[in-house]
Amino acid sequence: MAISTFDLFKIGIGPSSSHTVGPMRAGHRFLLGLEEKGVFDQVATVTVELYGSLALTGVGHGTDKAIMLGLSGELPDQVDPESIDGKLMIIKRDLRLMLKGQKAIEFDPKKHIIFFRKKVLPLHSNGMRFIAYDARYNELHSRVYYSIGGGFVVNEDTAKEDRLKKDTTALPYPFKTAAELLEMSRSSNLSIAEIMFENEKAWRSETEIRAGLDRIWQTMKECIDRGCRNTGVLPGSLKVKRRAPDFYKDLTQNPQKALRDPLSILDWVNLYALAVNEENAAGSRVVTAPTNGAAGIIPAVLRYYEEFCSGADQEGVYRFLLTASAIGILYAENASISGAEVGCQGEVGVACSMAAGGLVAALEGRSSQIEEAAEIGMEHNLGLTCDPVGGLVQIPCIERNAMGAIKAINASRIALKREGTHHVSLDSVIKTMRATGADMKTKYKETSRGGLAVNVIEC
Repeated sequence: MAISTFDLFKIGIGPSSSHTVGPMRAGHRFLLGLEEKGVFDQVATVTVELYGSLALTGVGHGTDKAIMLGLSGELPDQVDPESIDGKLMIIKRDLRLMLKGQKAIEFDPKKHIIFFRKKVLPLHSNGMRFIAYDARYNELHSRVYYSIGGGFVVNEDTAKEDRLKKDTTALPYPFKTAAELLEMSRSSNLSIAEIMFENEKAWRSETEIRAGLDRIWQTMKECIDRGCRNTGVLPGSLKVKRRAPDFYKDLTQNPQKALRDPLSILDWVNLYALAVNEENAAGSRVVTAPTNGAAGIIPAVLRYYEEFCSGADQEGVYRFLLTASAIGILYAENASISGAEVGCQGEVGVACSMAAGGLVAALEGRSSQIEEAAEIGMEHNLGLTCDPVGGLVQIPCIERNAMGAIKAINASRIALKREGTHHVSLDSVIKTMRATGADMKTKYKETSRGGLAVNVIEC
């Protein structure tokens, strides 16, 4: 199974990789399937059934909107966020949907998107079924998809075979575990980032790899900057006020105060994370890293590296992203990055682990220190639940990213003070995270039926 850095880092829109990005991709994939089956011209309407976590928190996560956009031919990395509200307003007003902008079909969101809140499809909590009908309501084509986290989507057949859609590309340095990755680094005398770079060359040229990494980092920085500027209240019933602009104003207008505070750098890191996740909650352009719910951690830590670490340069940014993706691949292969499957330890926990290891790599730490930092980042997120209040990616998600970013920096500092020998391996903590997720009650896994979601009164 081959997974690329650009599979882990996807440019898309908020607020959720599993509940927004994935369903949009599924809708688009179903659209292509209608053409492949040769029934596109016969379609009169489409019904979409949502199950499990998608049904329970789909409205708050914009799942219904994402599906309509996907069926309209939009993709998360290409759709203009500013155009979304207008497109959806037309669909809701006319009760018709344009498939690929070519064919109008009957589509009433209240009638044709069905939420089965008490049912779960067999292979994952984030299941959905698309059914296309002709004018006489005869079924033309149907397909089940699972949004398994991080924007990854698999169909029913693929899900039975493997967690992710199989890519059989032969890589020069294939690895399944952290132990294999460390041994490969030792025997080849290559860093983890160099191993990932060589693997990426199986798909694209060196120039394309660097350009892709530049685009990812530029998109992250633009998201931070937008979040520092945009004021107001986030969408949804909670009416959460954006805090990043006030944070930014305080830090930039009171530089002397910051100089007197030895922990002011933490304020900047908090700002970066809050800015990204407030933009994510608003449905803006973000980078899935490795999920949208945890999209602020890696940008915040990478911005910390760029702004506050001596000797920071573009090569360090590349080392960070390539190394972080190697760590993310280990979780995707051996556990999960889906909050609906293993709780928030699979989102904020994984992002924290990735960022910790990535920062050590950027600072030119050894592979063993990278592995330890990644382990520390997850070890202290084990058991973290996913309990979004109101089904929105806001409380506790936004602040949780700030906490995860600070924790990642601390994990890297601890690891860099050691020789890379420690009692708990990254492989062990990944195995533990997966087992913990399996033991976790469903109400704590992105269903909004437990934890803060039921103990915080919505205003």
